[in-house]
Amino acid sequence: MALLATLRYGLPAALIVAGFAILGVVDDDIRWDGWAMCVGSGLSVLLLNWLFRLGARGDEERDAEQAARDYLGVHGHWPDED
Repeated sequence: MALLATLRYGLPAALIVAGFAILGVVDDDIRWDGWAMCVGSGLSVLLLNWLFRLGARGDEERDAEQAARDYLGVHGHWPDED
């Protein structure tokens, strides 16, 4: 679980911090390219993690809907009805 949290939040944070470190350390014009590359990739990893979790939550909602339909087929009413 710690590895997953590290990949989910630590990697994007490290990339964003590296981008700002490049911005502060490098004196050439290339520093803006390095900053944009690192910060952009960190935000991209964060967004992809969020999108994956959003898609996985949709699977749980589908499973709950199917369970409610199965309940309806057996009992003749929805689980939340009297």
